[in-house]
Amino acid sequence: MAESEPQEANYDNMVKMVEDLNRDLEELLEEVEKLTVQATWMAYDMVVIRTNPDLANSMRRLEDAFLSCKEEMEKKWQEALTE
Repeated sequence: MAESEPQEANYDNMVKMVEDLNRDLEELLEEVEKLTVQATWMAYDMVVIRTNPDLANSMRRLEDAFLSCKEEMEKKWQEALTE
C-alpha cells in the first residue's frame, strides 16, 4: 500500500509535466505562426517594392513626412509641458 502512494504521486507529477509541456508547445506554435505571418507580409512587401520602385520612393517620402511631423509634435508637447 505504501508503494502505491509514491507511484500515484509520480504519475500525477508526470501528468502535470506533460500538461505543462503541451501548453508550452502550444504557446511556441502560436509564436511561430505569428512570425510566419510577419515573414510572409515582409516577403510580399519586398516583391511589391521590387516590382514598383516608385512605391519605395513614395514610402520614403511618407516616412520622412511622418518623422518630421513626429518631431514637431514632440517639440510642441515639450513646450506645453514647460508652460
